Amino acid sequence: MPDLKLEELGKNLGVNRAVLALSVARLGDAIGNSILIVVLPLYVSQLPAPWFPVPETVRVGILISIYGLVSALLQPVMGGLSDRLGRRKLLIVIGLMIMALGTSAFVIASHFIDLFVFRLIQGIGVAVTIPASMAVMAAATKKETRGSAMGVYSTMRMVGFATGPLIGGFLYDRYSFNVTFVAGTLFIILGLILVLLWVEEEETKVVEQRRSFRLFDRNLITASVLGAGFATFVMASDFSMISTLENQFNALLNQGALGFGVAFSALMVSRLLFQVPLGRLSDRVGRKPLIVAGLLLMAPATLLLGWVGTTFEFTGMRVVQGLASAAIAAPAFALAADVSKAGGEGRQMSIVTMGFSLGIAIGPLMTGAIAVFSFKLPFIISAILTFFVALIVFRYTPETVERDQGKSSLKSPKTHPVEGD
Repeated sequence: MPDLKLEELGKNLGVNRAVLALSVARLGDAIGNSILIVVLPLYVSQLPAPWFPVPETVRVGILISIYGLVSALLQPVMGGLSDRLGRRKLLIVIGLMIMALGTSAFVIASHFIDLFVFRLIQGIGVAVTIPASMAVMAAATKKETRGSAMGVYSTMRMVGFATGPLIGGFLYDRYSFNVTFVAGTLFIILGLILVLLWVEEEETKVVEQRRSFRLFDRNLITASVLGAGFATFVMASDFSMISTLENQFNALLNQGALGFGVAFSALMVSRLLFQVPLGRLSDRVGRKPLIVAGLLLMAPATLLLGWVGTTFEFTGMRVVQGLASAAIAAPAFALAADVSKAGGEGRQMSIVTMGFSLGIAIGPLMTGAIAVFSFKLPFIISAILTFFVALIVFRYTPETVERDQGKSSLKSPKTHPVEGD
């Protein structure tokens, strides 16, 4: 019965079983991870940090950023490993197990260094999981509807990321830190169970590797992949940078943890509403126009975050950021998948996911360091960088979709064949 319902839901959304199964599975671990977004800055302020004699905003930035930094550094290696082994599902399961271990360990933390180590473990777990997941997505989707499929995948993750901070803020205000950590672990375990039940190894369509396999292959690094990577980098940096300044925003706007959680989740809700329609639109009009438009919208929305005066304004700017990120994310991942080569999906897609993870890492870290001197300065710098990347994508990134009498077709003949093409 669950399989039949899954097939029916997949048909209604216009995606196949593998895409929907992995998307729903990622919903669980996304909730588990995002629960910590609201709680970690509050936890840092209550634990001693004798080995880190730096301002609290910097410590929060370090804690949030180390997760993304470790993930970013390891993802190319894990992407190559998934290409070499051809065991995508196994790596996803292992990664989720590591993430659950790191999250559950927060209940025994007594110093800041403990949080630091546990975030390292979480970063390793996500580095193992994401490249294998995106390789499954690249190999199991049709080129003509890939933007839509990436939109569904991103939307399900956004449901998790939108729900998590609300759950985290509620559990902290109502109960305690430890309750939030246990809840986060349980949601990750739920995602693990769904992967085991619904994702089949053979659906990854991994090809036999040649003896000349290279972990780092320069032929796999194309202008399209790099452009998508830069776009996801600034996108992730822009929407994650506020995590470091939770205490400052709460004091400035006279709000509590739940208020910050609502504003944080507003981006995810906005992205949830627009991700699938914009992903489908990229299948018709092209990936590049949407990515550039999203970056040009993200720049002023990020800038204005430094000037918000009420929770309503704060939430409104996050909604605009969500719309911008919806225009960037699915088209960027689809762009990279369009030009991915058979047997190299893990390494090529890991470049884009590495950009995302670097953004998650560098955004909060930069914000925490610069905010010591000026609250508004990090938002100014991020807006300028986003506009600059929009120019780079517009100038140097090739389009993979062209319109032909109202219909779209893939420009590149080098994309690998997948089932249903």
